[in-house]
Amino acid sequence: MEKSKSQKIIVNISESVTISEVSKATQKYHSDILLEKTVNGIPHEINLKSFLGLITLQLKNGDSINIKAIGEDCEEALAEVVDYLS
Repeated sequence: MEKSKSQKIIVNISESVTISEVSKATQKYHSDILLEKTVNGIPHEINLKSFLGLITLQLKNGDSINIKAIGEDCEEALAEVVDYLS
Protein backbone atom coordinates (compact mmCIF):
# COMPACT_ATOMS: atom_id res chain seq x y z
CA MET A 1 0.00 0.00 0.00
CA GLU A 2 1.31 3.43 -0.94
CA LYS A 3 1.94 6.05 1.70
CA SER A 4 -0.38 9.02 1.72
CA LYS A 5 -0.82 12.13 3.80
CA SER A 6 -3.45 14.86 3.63
CA GLN A 7 -4.21 18.17 5.26
CA LYS A 8 -7.00 20.74 5.10
CA ILE A 9 -5.93 24.37 4.87
CA ILE A 10 -7.28 27.82 4.16
CA VAL A 11 -5.46 29.31 1.17
CA ASN A 12 -3.41 32.38 2.02
CA ILE A 13 -0.99 32.92 -0.86
CA SER A 14 1.45 35.77 -0.66
CA GLU A 15 1.18 38.26 -3.54
CA SER A 16 4.81 37.49 -4.37
CA VAL A 17 4.03 33.81 -5.05
CA THR A 18 2.33 32.70 -8.25
CA ILE A 19 0.41 29.46 -8.56
CA SER A 20 2.75 28.46 -11.40
CA GLU A 21 5.66 28.60 -8.92
CA VAL A 22 3.82 26.17 -6.67
CA SER A 23 3.22 23.78 -9.56
CA LYS A 24 6.83 24.07 -10.70
CA ALA A 25 8.16 23.42 -7.18
CA THR A 26 6.23 20.16 -6.95
CA GLN A 27 7.72 18.66 -10.10
CA LYS A 28 10.71 17.30 -8.13
CA TYR A 29 8.50 14.99 -6.05
CA HIS A 30 7.60 11.47 -7.12
CA SER A 31 4.33 11.63 -5.18
CA ASP A 32 1.04 12.58 -6.75
CA ILE A 33 -0.20 15.80 -5.17
CA LEU A 34 -3.93 16.43 -5.37
CA LEU A 35 -5.91 19.51 -4.43
CA GLU A 36 -9.61 19.26 -3.67
CA LYS A 37 -11.88 22.29 -3.56
CA THR A 38 -15.68 22.29 -3.35
CA VAL A 39 -17.38 24.73 -5.72
CA ASN A 40 -21.16 25.17 -5.49
CA GLY A 41 -21.41 21.92 -3.52
CA ILE A 42 -19.45 19.94 -6.11
CA PRO A 43 -15.98 18.66 -5.15
CA HIS A 44 -13.28 19.24 -7.75
CA GLU A 45 -9.95 17.43 -7.54
CA ILE A 46 -6.91 18.29 -9.64
CA ASN A 47 -3.32 17.14 -9.80
CA LEU A 48 -1.13 20.01 -8.59
CA LYS A 49 1.49 19.11 -11.18
CA SER A 50 -1.04 19.96 -13.91
CA PHE A 51 -0.85 23.68 -14.61
CA LEU A 52 -4.08 23.51 -16.62
CA GLY A 53 -5.82 21.87 -13.68
CA LEU A 54 -4.64 24.66 -11.40
CA ILE A 55 -6.04 27.30 -13.70
CA THR A 56 -9.46 25.61 -13.75
CA LEU A 57 -9.52 25.32 -9.94
CA GLN A 58 -9.13 29.12 -9.58
CA LEU A 59 -7.62 29.17 -6.10
CA LYS A 60 -7.91 32.39 -4.15
CA ASN A 61 -7.14 33.49 -0.63
CA GLY A 62 -9.78 32.31 1.83
CA ASP A 63 -10.59 29.10 -0.06
CA SER A 64 -10.78 25.94 2.05
CA ILE A 65 -8.96 23.10 0.29
CA ASN A 66 -7.75 19.61 1.05
CA ILE A 67 -4.24 18.70 -0.08
CA LYS A 68 -3.39 15.03 -0.49
CA ALA A 69 0.01 13.59 -1.39
CA ILE A 70 0.38 9.93 -2.36
CA GLY A 71 3.77 8.25 -2.77
CA GLU A 72 7.16 7.65 -1.25
CA ASP A 73 7.96 11.32 -0.57
CA CYS A 74 4.41 12.37 0.34
CA GLU A 75 5.34 13.98 3.67
CA GLU A 76 7.95 16.29 2.11
CA ALA A 77 5.68 17.12 -0.82
CA LEU A 78 2.74 17.94 1.42
CA ALA A 79 4.85 20.12 3.71
CA GLU A 80 6.16 22.19 0.77
CA VAL A 81 2.72 22.68 -0.75
CA VAL A 82 1.20 23.69 2.59
CA ASP A 83 4.07 26.16 3.06
CA TYR A 84 3.40 27.73 -0.36
CA LEU A 85 -0.37 27.90 -0.02
CA SER A 86 -0.80 29.01 3.60
